[in-house]
Formats: sequence, structure tokens, C-alpha cells
Amino acid sequence: MAFTDFKSSDEVQKAYDIRYVEEEFLIVTPMSPPECFVRDYEFSSNHFDIFASEASRCENVIYPILREACREFVRQCSLWSHKFISADSTLSGTPDYIIAQRSDLGKNVLGMPLMLVVEAKQNDFVKGWGQCLAELVAAQKLNADEKRTVYGMVTDAELWQFGRLEDKAFTKNRTRVKIDDLDEVFGANHAIIKLAAS
Repeated sequence: MAFTDFKSSDEVQKAYDIRYVEEEFLIVTPMSPPECFVRDYEFSSNHFDIFASEASRCENVIYPILREACREFVRQCSLWSHKFISADSTLSGTPDYIIAQRSDLGKNVLGMPLMLVVEAKQNDFVKGWGQCLAELVAAQKLNADEKRTVYGMVTDAELWQFGRLEDKAFTKNRTRVKIDDLDEVFGANHAIIKLAAS
């Protein structure tokens, strides 16, 4: 079974006895990205249809924002794109993005997964959260510490949602951010990566 076989978060909850709550755990302070990032983003947004396809959303919006938000934490964390992980025969697959603890063995070795990011294919956030929560359960198992908090994000590049898994409690952040406010999106990404890295 792959992460993508889970169609909703409640399927994962039933399979792994996980409680669901909604609350504000992420304090989002709008944060301006560096000027060079804004310039590149605005160039792409003004001249190309960056939301035309899933690949375009990933290449032009999601990955650049994650990469820039990770910059401050590069000594603690590494950013992986489409890296296969497997916790057991049920929990395996290729997350869209992983933010992991930086390995002492080098940048080519995946450290402990701290945050999993899923692109909501065809804007399907229900299925996106099913996949993301399954990935978070796998992260706990790979980290050999199911009580360690791991973080998740589901986005279609326009809307960004955030969650965390602490032991057997999954919390979805009530507030969502929209790409219309780039400072808020960047601030939210920075804030959740900071939590994951701490």
C-alpha cells in the first residue's frame, strides 16, 4: 500500500488510532521574502501561467517558496524533492517534498523526516491530507520516536494548509494562507519550518 492509497485523513486515523483536532498552533507573522525572490516570482507570475499544471505549480511556486523558507535553517535541515521513503509494507511512497534533519553523513543522506509537504492534486485537499497524514505516521516510525512531533503541509500552490502529528493526535491549523499575500505565505512557511527544526 502506498501513501496515495489513503483517500482521506479519517482513513489514516482509523488505521492508526489517531485523534483529530483543529486549533491555531502556528503563529504566522507576515515576512517579506528577499527582494531577488520577489522579483523572480513576479516575473514568472506576470509572464507565464504558473498555475497551469501540477508541474508548473511545483516548479514555479511550491519548491521555490520552500527552498527560500529553508535558507535560514540550512545547517539544521535539508529539503528533498520526490524522495522515496518506506516505514513498512503499508507506509511507503514518494512524498512531494520532505524537510529532514541534516544528516552528519552528508547532504546526500536523508536524515530524520521533520516535515512532509503534499501537493493537493486537482485541488483535492481531502485526499491530500490523507496522503500527508500517512506520510507523517511513516515519519514517526522512521524517526524511531512516535512521540516526536512531525509537521505537514498540503497546498495547491494557491491555498496553503498546515498540520502536525504529536504522538496519536493530529492537529490541523485553523488558519489557511493564500498566495495572494506572498508575505503571509512566506511567513507561514518560515514559521512551520522553524517549529520543525527546533
